[in-house]
Amino acid sequence: MLSLKHSIAPQSILLMGAHCDDIEIGCGATVLYLVEQFPEAHFEWVVFSSTPERAKEAMRSSDIFLAGVRSKNVTVQNFRNGYFPYIGDQIKDYFESLKNLTKPDWIFTHHSEDRHQDHRILAELTWNTFRDHLIFEYEIPKFDGGLGSPNCFVPAKQAASDKKIATLMECFLSETVKPWFSPETFHAMLRLRGVECNSATGLAEAFYCRKFLV
Repeated sequence: MLSLKHSIAPQSILLMGAHCDDIEIGCGATVLYLVEQFPEAHFEWVVFSSTPERAKEAMRSSDIFLAGVRSKNVTVQNFRNGYFPYIGDQIKDYFESLKNLTKPDWIFTHHSEDRHQDHRILAELTWNTFRDHLIFEYEIPKFDGGLGSPNCFVPAKQAASDKKIATLMECFLSETVKPWFSPETFHAMLRLRGVECNSATGLAEAFYCRKFLV
């Protein structure tokens, strides 16, 4: 596995999720790695759809994942869940305001081929709005399927993986009624991607990175 080490530390990192637990599921262990490696960076954390109950869960979770960073801003919006393709103009307007608010070096968003309509729209608007940025598209396990062959891997420490899973289960109690929302699911994803990149710990998160310059 070819390793491309980052030579320039990002000053600002933008994390976006359609729903309150998406960032944590898709790239939680990687966020913990970034916080450890770049504590001086600014972290912009944006959730696009929520209920009041889930917003509280998201705020608590983001506090845990971003503990120790110098600068952060967490925003939870309430765009209508499941309707992103039909209110795309409203979400696009918000993206334009977000572009003026933050100047991210790295962006984490949903995979553009995700079969969930809200996830897919968010990925499309990310590329539509941020034209000259390093964008990492994360994956979410779901009933619809759609897992593919990512081309970017971030090995995860055992402690980070454990913290990711524990935080998901402790913070998002509203989701634990869903049969797929379980430690076994999240560990299986980490383990599978760990095998694919020959991670020393056997654990990793994976991303789709369409364009980057060496």
